[in-house]
Amino acid sequence: MLAPSVLSADFAFLQRDIQMLNESDAHWLHIDIMDGVFVPNLSFGLPVCKAIQKYAKKPMDVHLMIVNPDQYLEAFKEAGAASISVHYEACTHLHRSIQRIKSLGCKAGVAINPHTSVQLLRDVLPDLDLVCLMSVNPGFGGQKFIERTFQKTSELKNLILQNHSKALIEIDGGVNANNAKLLIEAGADVLVAGNFVFSSENPKATIADLCQKMAAVRA
Repeated sequence: MLAPSVLSADFAFLQRDIQMLNESDAHWLHIDIMDGVFVPNLSFGLPVCKAIQKYAKKPMDVHLMIVNPDQYLEAFKEAGAASISVHYEACTHLHRSIQRIKSLGCKAGVAINPHTSVQLLRDVLPDLDLVCLMSVNPGFGGQKFIERTFQKTSELKNLILQNHSKALIEIDGGVNANNAKLLIEAGADVLVAGNFVFSSENPKATIADLCQKMAAVRA
């Protein structure tokens, strides 16, 4: 599946860009929430998320890059989140956070930074719907893809199979036409593409091309 990141959309024409994604082959809308504390940048918060909800016709995949995410889980559910991912590095009681997300009726995800080992997720994998591997350092769009992600994806895929988990693997950061096929081959299920999609002359065609490349691997 492909989940374009709204962080790279034109905020002055956000409704237009959401409608474009609705009409595209994209499967999810990836919503990055940054607080300027957990990551060195601010994105947007609940009011913008609620505004996106008004127009989104596809599931909203909310990625909380914030400290104390437990305080805001219910609010983001009400703002339209179909899935919520919290960061391993931001949660003192990760299992509790996962259970809270699931109790709200959302798919539960955990995101990990490039330096964090996938082995640290072993004890919670059976409870997860999604694992988001950061393939750049979180905080800014348009960064260079970290090549170590290919190996990390394969390691996580093996760990998921060993633990009989149904968690999907999501890759977030630096995804483009050159690495999409390799990521799917390594075991990825969902690719987040932001700058690559929205900086193209024809975002809808770029989305279609990425989806075709991904589908060809699984065919």
